[in-house]
Amino acid sequence: MSKSFEVQGQIHSIGETTEYGNNGFTKREFVIRVTGEGENPAYPNYLAMELIKDKCALMDQYQVGSDITVHFNLSGRLWSQPGKAERCFNSLQAWRIEGQSQSAPQAEPGPADFGQYDEDIPF
Repeated sequence: MSKSFEVQGQIHSIGETTEYGNNGFTKREFVIRVTGEGENPAYPNYLAMELIKDKCALMDQYQVGSDITVHFNLSGRLWSQPGKAERCFNSLQAWRIEGQSQSAPQAEPGPADFGQYDEDIPF
């Protein structure tokens, strides 16, 4: 069983949801710039994280630049191919995201600019 972790950051990029294979497995990757206590802005840390299956939709309500807290599990697996060195792959699998959701900003209607027209009635 893997231990659960938490990190604060600002969203740097958000990937599209991608489907793999014929069984409907989906994955969505995103990158955050780590913020919070102990982080030195002169040397920023970036973390690539992933959402899998039904969790892919968690990122729909956020945009690049959003400040979030990500709850994730650290997982790793070994892979070997005959005749080649064994490799280890790690992933940070997010399962909860907290933050101020930001839908696309909509322009509020402002006052109309009628300054280019004469005030005289044309008839």
